[in-house]
Amino acid sequence: MKLQVTQENLSKALSTVARVANTRGTLPILANVLLKTTNNRLSIAATNLDIAITEYCGAKVSEEGSITIPARLMQDFISSLPPSVISLELDDNKLLINTDQYQSVINGVPAEDFPVMPAIENGKRVTVPGAELKRALQQVVFAASSDEARPVLTAVYMHSLDGTLHMAATDSYRLASKTMGKIKEPVDLLVPVSAMQDVLRIVHDFDDPVSVTYNEQQVLFKAGEVELVARLIEGKYPDYPKLVPKKFANVAKVKRADLVNITKVSSLFARESAGSIKVTTDENKGTLNIRSIASQVGENTASAEGNIQGSGEITINSRYLLDALSAFHSEEINFTFNGKLEPVVLSNPNEKDYIHLIMPLKS
Repeated sequence: MKLQVTQENLSKALSTVARVANTRGTLPILANVLLKTTNNRLSIAATNLDIAITEYCGAKVSEEGSITIPARLMQDFISSLPPSVISLELDDNKLLINTDQYQSVINGVPAEDFPVMPAIENGKRVTVPGAELKRALQQVVFAASSDEARPVLTAVYMHSLDGTLHMAATDSYRLASKTMGKIKEPVDLLVPVSAMQDVLRIVHDFDDPVSVTYNEQQVLFKAGEVELVARLIEGKYPDYPKLVPKKFANVAKVKRADLVNITKVSSLFARESAGSIKVTTDENKGTLNIRSIASQVGENTASAEGNIQGSGEITINSRYLLDALSAFHSEEINFTFNGKLEPVVLSNPNEKDYIHLIMPLKS
């Protein structure tokens, strides 16, 4: 293998790919990245056996070849170099790296030992606008569970319903649900949240269409020169639409910034009680009130004015409320609930494509 590539392109590709490399796995080679020439381009790939990311970058290839090298060392080294043209040359299992100022050698491992994710055969394919996928992931992924005891809840559920694409995540204490664009193919995918977090990083500055190819075992996201393959989680996702109430006895339409502010202040007094805050709506005064108590320090009550229908009370987790509010981009927010035992549902008064549900705490 012998080629030339710019420091900027190589550093960008390594930063995208190397985060997947697993330094704690039982297979030492999983801590490496695979460098391989393909059609006069350089491909950089890494995998942890559940997720694999590959990025292609333009290069001037003189000799074809491949090698795997330590991901962390390669990433840190290339990112430290000044902008320049980098020459890469393979000598047995040693990668020679040369620039105008630096001459380095990194010991590698033959590419034949590197595990490859199987190709998706007979897969179906849909296309999603990059900006739309980014917005959906930002609003959903944080609600997924990290508890491996219930694998299904560690997934982001990407599915079709009535010809529309939906994305949802829940940890059983909260639920985020996003309605996306129209779709023709039936979709029913349980994608690991760790993979979706990587997809979000990939599409962060990407607005062009993202292709999603899938079968029963795997899914492939392709955004420009980057490809991510992930193994799907097996199981049946909860029938979450049934959890969302159709009508509400208490509806508070308030400014989102006001609700964020009073929740932040109230959360300071809720630290002793694991973030527990009591939210009340007062139709007569036209206010939504939050009360929190810290037995050793004191207590706090804060109010936000708004359009209030109904007077009720519910206890919820302040951190979950702040997380949910940060996922909205609207100036106003609907804070709606029924009794103390039913969930709070947050939504944008002007758009119904995203809702966030928070389960109540025992008060």
